[in-house]
Amino acid sequence: MKNADIELLTGSAGFAHILGSAPRLRLLEQIVHGEYAVEQLVELTGLSVANTSQHLQQLRRAGFVLARRDGKRVLYRLGSGPIVQLLAALDVYAQHQRSELQALGRGDHVEAITGDELLERMREASITVLDVRPAQEFAAGHLPGAVNIPFDDLQRRLGELPANAEIAAYCRGPYCVLSVQAVAALRQHGLHARRLGSGYDDWQAAGLPVVKAA
Repeated sequence: MKNADIELLTGSAGFAHILGSAPRLRLLEQIVHGEYAVEQLVELTGLSVANTSQHLQQLRRAGFVLARRDGKRVLYRLGSGPIVQLLAALDVYAQHQRSELQALGRGDHVEAITGDELLERMREASITVLDVRPAQEFAAGHLPGAVNIPFDDLQRRLGELPANAEIAAYCRGPYCVLSVQAVAALRQHGLHARRLGSGYDDWQAAGLPVVKAA
């Protein structure tokens, strides 16, 4: 592979990392419609002022948004390039994943547990939380007390899970099929399992407790 190709892939990976955040995508989906100040984006997205500012700075450094000062306010608008087309492509893929989830759910009767219910059950220590994402994603951040068994390792590591406890499996977000497939596999082995409907990204965006690498 040529150096230019490697540099292109490296750059693409960096952009993908920036877009791999539900809060940042929510901000971009609003900024598509025009210029907004931080306070307006806070109201539209439900994010905190601190989180909104932090995500906007990351989007700005990557060139996804531009900023200009208007008196005491800083207004944000879309940067140059095919950003609208990129967001549209992500939406198409999300709809595809939603269809896959619905098909899996109908076939295996995979029900979801809400974030509020899971948080309460975690406080009661009455549920086992299973993170089925790859190990490196788990190491970067995960739900408190979660056990990490990547989906590809699940079949051979079933013995690590308590046989009589309820299990809540989660992966990246609401369109990640790994947790659905994990729950189906666990139920085939007689385990009581549900999936976290929102996934890790939305859990973190909601300000719920997470454990992050130091």
